Amino acid sequence: MHITINPAISLKDPISSKLGIRIIEGSIDLLDAIGFEAFTFRKLAQHIGSTEASIYRYFESKHKLLLYLTCWYWGWTDYRLVLAISNIEDPCDRLNRAINVLTAPIEQDDRFAYINEEKLNRIVIAESSKVYLTREVDSENEVGVYGVFKQIVER
Repeated sequence: MHITINPAISLKDPISSKLGIRIIEGSIDLLDAIGFEAFTFRKLAQHIGSTEASIYRYFESKHKLLLYLTCWYWGWTDYRLVLAISNIEDPCDRLNRAINVLTAPIEQDDRFAYINEEKLNRIVIAESSKVYLTREVDSENEVGVYGVFKQIVER
């Protein structure tokens, strides 16, 4: 199982290599522990035992990394939403199932061992507004970076 993320977000797909997966795992741990403002690629590199330059091969900035994590979270939520409402004809039942997916407590999903969904949920709640509140929001939207959010709303 693979959650597809818009390739415009990262320079290289982090899920394509062991180092990329370590970057994702480590960034979730570190962002959950210290928050976005205190987070730096230098701290992440120390946390995962790599170099700062290796992280820059995957992401241009910590903003792009947070954007990647936020899009992954909403892509995963969309996946769960599709599973919950597929083949359900009754609109009230579809709505109830959708609300349940969106509001139920987050549990660890074993299909994605490299992602701690509980920590990621806390990060999205605390930090995701920083993804949209930037000067680049219009240009990012033009290349479809926020498509996953729009897709969930349409469902």
